Parts: sequence; C-alpha cells; structure tokens
Amino acid sequence: MNKFLFLIIAIVAFSYSAPVSAVERDLIRVAISRTADSVTLQGDGMLALRETGTAVVLPPTATVSVGHGQIILDGTAYRRLRITAAGPIKVNTKSYRGVLELSASSGALLVINELPLEEYLVGVINSEISSTWPMESVKAQAVIARTYAVAKRIERHGSPYHLEATVMDQVYAGSDLEDSRAARGVYETAGQVLTYHGKPIQAFYHATCGGKTEDSAHVWGAALPYLQGVDCQYCALGNSNTWEQSLPLSRLESILKLSGLSDIRLSPRNSRGRLKTVSLSTSRGLVTMPATKFRMTVGSTVIKSTNFTVRVDDGTAFFSGSGYGHGVGLCQWGAKQRALDGFSYSEILTYYYPGTELRILAPDAGI
Repeated sequence: MNKFLFLIIAIVAFSYSAPVSAVERDLIRVAISRTADSVTLQGDGMLALRETGTAVVLPPTATVSVGHGQIILDGTAYRRLRITAAGPIKVNTKSYRGVLELSASSGALLVINELPLEEYLVGVINSEISSTWPMESVKAQAVIARTYAVAKRIERHGSPYHLEATVMDQVYAGSDLEDSRAARGVYETAGQVLTYHGKPIQAFYHATCGGKTEDSAHVWGAALPYLQGVDCQYCALGNSNTWEQSLPLSRLESILKLSGLSDIRLSPRNSRGRLKTVSLSTSRGLVTMPATKFRMTVGSTVIKSTNFTVRVDDGTAFFSGSGYGHGVGLCQWGAKQRALDGFSYSEILTYYYPGTELRILAPDAGI
C-alpha cells in the first residue's frame, strides 16, 4: 500500500470517535506516570495527534520531555499528544495497549493510558495477585477490580484520568503481565460489578487481614454497611500474614519529624483488634497520632498493618504484627483459600462484602 495512503487511513481511523456515552462506558483512563521529566516510547508505526488535530509521525523510538509547561518532542513543543501504534507501546520498560496521552502537569509529564476497561483489567490481575491462583479467586479479583474502576470512573468524571496505576488505586503494569488465565478470569466475568442498592460499591481490598477484616469507619471514618469487618481464618497461610520489623528510633525521629524519641506506647484496640492510636514519648512530651497515620507516614510496606505490638530496646523499636494492608473489604489471600475450599467467586465476594449483589453493567447505565 502507498505509504501516504496508509497514513491518511491511519489518521482517519485514529481521529474517528464513537458517541461520547459509548466511549465513557467502555474506556478507562489510567495515569501511568505523573512525576517523570521524560519518557522513552517504542512501538511499530507510532502516530500522534497533537492538540490541533494535526498528525505527527513518530520514529520507532522517541523521547518526550517536559519544559515550560509543554511537552517537547524532537525540539518541537506541544500541549498534548495522543499516540497510537500498530501494537502495544513501550513506555520506558513497560508495554501498554490502547492510546497514550501525554501532557505537562505540575512541572512533570502526565502520561495517561486510555484503553477498554476489560483489557485494563487483564493487566491488573497479575499486578495484584497471581493468575496461577484458583480460578474462582482470579474471577473474584477481576470483579472487584472492575467494580473499583467503575466506581472511580463515576467519582472522577471530568478529571484528566480515572485511576492511578499504583497502590493509590490499584496496581496496573500494562500488558507485559497478561496471560491466558488472567484473561479468562476477566472475560468469564465480563461486565460484572458488585453493587449495593443497585450502585457499584467502594470496592476496597487488601493482601491479607491477619484473621479479621476491618470496618471502613475505623480507617476512613465512613461507616459503609458492606464494609463492616468479617472474621477470616482463611489467610493464615498467606504471604505476610505475620511480619516483623526493626527501626532505630533516630530513623523514626527523622520520618516523623520529632526530636528526642525515647518510647512508643500503643492504645487500646478497636473491635477488630487493630490499634486506634500510637503515642510517642519525645523530648517535648507525648505525641499521639492515629495508628493509620503512623503506618502510612512510616511506610505501608514497613509497618504492614495497624495490628502490631512494639518493644523499644537500646534505641531500636521492634515491631511484630499480622496482616498486610488497611484490612478493609476483600482479603486476597483469604479469597485464595476460600476458592481452594470450593467456594465460587460470587460466594467469596458476598462473604467479604455483606449485603451486596452481582450485576451486569447495563448498556444505558451511563458509566
């Protein structure tokens, strides 16, 4: 085919847009980079549309940087570029399906991956769990990840993107981790979301609860009827069900911006067995903070849950705990064990989210 004719066809196909309602229902916009100064793109037949609608043909490898509130490609400044290719596009080391949209935001590059919701979910599965787990637990993860994404798409309607590709929302590493079992889990539950009174729920989940899931009111102050804690002995063999960590008090002083830290005292626990507050003895007196804030400030991968004890000895704090994550909603390792015990994905979900029901997204749902 004449290369100029091919370019015209590609531009027309890339420029065509379906009715807005259909696009909004089917597509999800994921921020895959928000802080980088530059990214390297690689792909076959990469084609960009700038903000004016003019097409820009890219080489197989291109570097895009940010400067003076614009993005720079081959010395030319643009306000926005929407890039597609004949196959996945690699952004630095990870590959992504669909369209990439690049713009400048807060002095850095904002890179958004826009793609069909179901394709996005296939990339989420192995980022959050393992597709080698029992299929009913993979399906449960697919439904809950879809529900989370749909709820965020509604909540952030009109924003530049619906989700971040990190633990701030749910982890998404593009197409490199896709496999047939992840795809099966997604497509055998296609369109299904978990609802309460007919609306998609706030579908929080975590790695392992350590024996009891948490009430949402204890973490975020909002009591939702389907996010009340349930007993869960299923995650006893899970990854990071128990953990230990030691930190010098001087390190904690630096992280927490305190001085003269000499001791750590723990408050009474809530009804789910997790700490309410942490009190820190400093040279200026006792400083008390919510246990959830303490965990997130020190680091959620360091203090893995708010179900812990602590011992201070010779200038070092020794932590011992159970569970990994905020503890609200689905316990992923618990779901795995329940699937091994023969429960279906719908039974798994309704156990961890009491009072909810599965529904198929209606074509006219506007979401």
